[in-house]
Amino acid sequence: MSDPLSSRVRSDFKQARTKAFFNNVWAVLSGQPTTLLSYDEVREKLSIGGPIYRGIETVEIKNIVGSLNRYHEFDRAFLPKIDAISDRWERVNRAFYKDISLPAIVLYKVDEVYFVADGHHRVSVARKQGQLYIDAEVRECATKVSITSDLRPEDLQILGQKVNFIKRTKIDKLRPQANIKLNIPDGFLRMLEHIAVHRYFMGLDLKRDIPEKEAVIHWYDTVYLPIVKIIRKGNILKDFPGKSEGDLYLWVLDRQHYLAQHNNRPLQSPDAAAYDFIEHKDD
Repeated sequence: MSDPLSSRVRSDFKQARTKAFFNNVWAVLSGQPTTLLSYDEVREKLSIGGPIYRGIETVEIKNIVGSLNRYHEFDRAFLPKIDAISDRWERVNRAFYKDISLPAIVLYKVDEVYFVADGHHRVSVARKQGQLYIDAEVRECATKVSITSDLRPEDLQILGQKVNFIKRTKIDKLRPQANIKLNIPDGFLRMLEHIAVHRYFMGLDLKRDIPEKEAVIHWYDTVYLPIVKIIRKGNILKDFPGKSEGDLYLWVLDRQHYLAQHNNRPLQSPDAAAYDFIEHKDD
């Protein structure tokens, strides 16, 4: 006959597996994946630097949402997805009940998100037992974009384009206060096109070659920012849930070019295009 503790740790694993199963069913039905983030994919898409050793830190477990190499074995809540890991999971769980200290886990940090390098079972058991924090050796990786624990795998495509946009334009250096956010998949590619066209017409107007740096600054100051200020002044972002100021900027420019092509009239100024967009947003 098994001892009560053995029965308890096995029961905990079965409960965790059952919950993982229903999480997966919900993911299929809702279209919202519950998979862990892959560190390799994030590193590739976001061109992150590092890692730099930061020492032992106490980390909030809810911000651990990725893995270096075992993202197929646990879901986003670090529930076990396969039975094959039961023995090790139960050994860690038994140590929890016996109050046995285990080594600190090893995490890679990217902005506000943590990826497990070593200690997946310890994180899984800690979450199952209701722990909010865990001690970890942290290695931090530099990134040009902000990411949080609600990051979805499908968001990486847009963030990867944002990293490329920042590298190309150097806007983080030229206008440090700029924090352009987009939810439109090809939005940053379209912004690069806008800057290229803006640079071309600046050259025609000023009758000289325009350095890319100058074009980026002029585009931001005279095209992008005026439109965003009008969007803020009109407080219309509340009418577009899930959209950003950058998304609305692109829609304003789309409307500007649509009206010019279909009404056979010159392009509106950025200010006029923004006000026209606000006036006709319900059309």
